[in-house]
Amino acid sequence: MMGRRKGTWLVACVLATVAFWTSGVPGSPEQSESSVVTAAPGDIVHLPCYSEGSVMPSGARWLKDGIEVEPGGGGQPRVQVLSDGSLHFPRVAEGDEGVYRCEATLPGNMTWRARVLLQVASGPENVSLAIVPSTVLPNGTLVAHRGSSVSFHCAAVSYPSQSLAWSFAGTLVDAAGGTPLASAPSAPWLDFRVKDVQPEAQGFYMCLANNTLTHVVAGTSAQLLVYYASDRHPECSWLQSSDPTWVHFNCAWPGCYPDPELRWSQIGDEEAEQGRVLASEATSVLRVSLNRSLLAGGQTLRCAGHHSALAAGREAACSFTLEAPRPHVSPLMWAQEGNSVTLACSESASVPPAITTWSRVAEGAALAPGPKYALSRDGATYSLTIANVSRDDVGTYFCRSENALALRRAEVYLSVTAASDYTGVIVGIFVAALIVGLAAVTARLLFANRHRICLGRPFGSSDGDTGDVLSLVDSDEEQIFQAVPRLPPVTDPHPTTLVQVHRLPSGERENTGNPEAREEPPDLVTL
Repeated sequence: MMGRRKGTWLVACVLATVAFWTSGVPGSPEQSESSVVTAAPGDIVHLPCYSEGSVMPSGARWLKDGIEVEPGGGGQPRVQVLSDGSLHFPRVAEGDEGVYRCEATLPGNMTWRARVLLQVASGPENVSLAIVPSTVLPNGTLVAHRGSSVSFHCAAVSYPSQSLAWSFAGTLVDAAGGTPLASAPSAPWLDFRVKDVQPEAQGFYMCLANNTLTHVVAGTSAQLLVYYASDRHPECSWLQSSDPTWVHFNCAWPGCYPDPELRWSQIGDEEAEQGRVLASEATSVLRVSLNRSLLAGGQTLRCAGHHSALAAGREAACSFTLEAPRPHVSPLMWAQEGNSVTLACSESASVPPAITTWSRVAEGAALAPGPKYALSRDGATYSLTIANVSRDDVGTYFCRSENALALRRAEVYLSVTAASDYTGVIVGIFVAALIVGLAAVTARLLFANRHRICLGRPFGSSDGDTGDVLSLVDSDEEQIFQAVPRLPPVTDPHPTTLVQVHRLPSGERENTGNPEAREEPPDLVTL
């Protein structure tokens, strides 16, 4: 039993020694190697066969996919088997990729086998992107307008295949870790569309191409800016200077990107439509300061805003027409001594708005509020209330309104009366009313009795008195009255007018049944 174990151990040691020595012997059939070679089209490529020691193989044969590779003939051969057994490609081409096997014969009829994987790959190259519609700025930045529909196109060339991807980053610093937008595992190009571009889409867009064989990544990027104009018009305003002869005009148009171009112009009746340009600048707020010598009533100040996001030829503008102050007051006011009185002045026409004050002297200082004077404002009405009016308050008060165009004054005269003066005034008013009333009554009576005055009858005659009646008759006609005798014929051949005057008996007018009534012959008058 012990001898058998020693024999087994001896055989194992011999086999191990043989294996050790045979492992280092070139040409051992068990010796082979595998390798991978990657090249781009057009590269010079060597596929190794035997590279152990300095022993040169006596021959080598190459196979691809089980088919022997035949070296090329004259001229520039496509492939060559070199003396060391390697396979030489003077210019590798697409389609040369594959698994190549080499069988080399070494001295002692030993065979060496090698396996080489040849990979032919290129790219990514010619990586490009396009964002349309967009405008290219001089520095290469692309510009799109808010609300537009924008297409993004990415393309690259890779062999044998590639994957494409779009990513977005708000800043260039974050470009490496951008947000994925779209990808394609194997495609020559990749497109996507944004239908309504908003300011949030402003940033850096990157197109990345990855060679699926070599995993080489290449890309390109572009910065996209989103321009937009405010939906509102510019706002025109003014700011009164401490010097009333100067005024600051402001034009503000916020909400635009980038800043719009603002332009102040002054338009007069005799000037061109665009007017005289006062200031122009690319900013969101533009101020211009003007002196009274440059301003006149009726002029129009206009601020126009231009922006590339607006349609061609369009602009947004605001304007106003300058007007000098026109204060209005009641020219005469009166108050009773000891009471309070309020003087009112209204001014609403001035542009820019005027500063309105009250003073006792035309060129004097404005009245300050205090126990005597109270100043107030209600809309466009500026009031001065004078407390405890006395004789010293009699006089002229000036309402002064001033803006950058002019200074205008309106005068109010205040009359103060004592309490006793009102008695005489009331009596005078009563007497005047009484006289006017009597005159009206007298005129009415005269008008009602105008016919009696014209006939000479006194107002006091009684109804029993007889009256005279005038009758005008033509001489050619014959008038017969019962109580009037016929007149003798007139020898004058020309027609004449007879004025017959006769008195009617009082009995005929009042009581014809009176037997004592006596007729009186009429009086005749011939004209």
